[in-house]
Amino acid sequence: MKIESAPRLREMVATRLRQAISVGEFHAGDRLIERELCESMGVSRTSVREALRELESEGLISMLPNRGPIVALLSIEQARSIYEARIALEVLATKLFTERASDEQRSQLQQAVRLLEEAYAGRNPQKMIAAKSEFYSVLLEGSGNEVISQMLRVIHIRVSQLRITSLSRPERAEQSIAEIRAMTERIEKRDPQGAAALCQQHLENAAATALGAIASKPK
Repeated sequence: MKIESAPRLREMVATRLRQAISVGEFHAGDRLIERELCESMGVSRTSVREALRELESEGLISMLPNRGPIVALLSIEQARSIYEARIALEVLATKLFTERASDEQRSQLQQAVRLLEEAYAGRNPQKMIAAKSEFYSVLLEGSGNEVISQMLRVIHIRVSQLRITSLSRPERAEQSIAEIRAMTERIEKRDPQGAAALCQQHLENAAATALGAIASKPK
């Protein structure tokens, strides 16, 4: 995690922490100890504190009295709200990608799907999440809507906290990649309505799995 030196150090620290949360290096409820973060990234406590404040404003961490910062815990109500927003935005992004993406971006999306299939076949949750992030990076760029992209990037980090659990289940992983394949086939056929409908189905299934996992956790 070490960062040697660079401009905009706070942004770099915040980005590194977001990545660590999204791939499961830090789990919901984990304490984020400033001294350890400073040592692992080779930055000052000021940079770490500024980055933590930024992540707190995004809802990724919580500041607890007498404990300090922890990775935010998601209640079932919060998770449901996140998925409702995600579905609305991502369905629109998929429709826009189908309508607007260049041939090169379509090719990049197909390559991202192939990498995603390889990651899913290996059953490594962290690699699966990294591949999913690449898929969405291409999709959002090709949608041509920066506002949707900015909003979904934050939402996707919070969703990644839930994916680690759901994608570790073989049956959901297999279903998920099949749904993505079907959606990208509609994109290739330049069928925005069909692609959007399959995207919504995929996300509703993902939401049901994630919310079920939260509900089944011991209180």
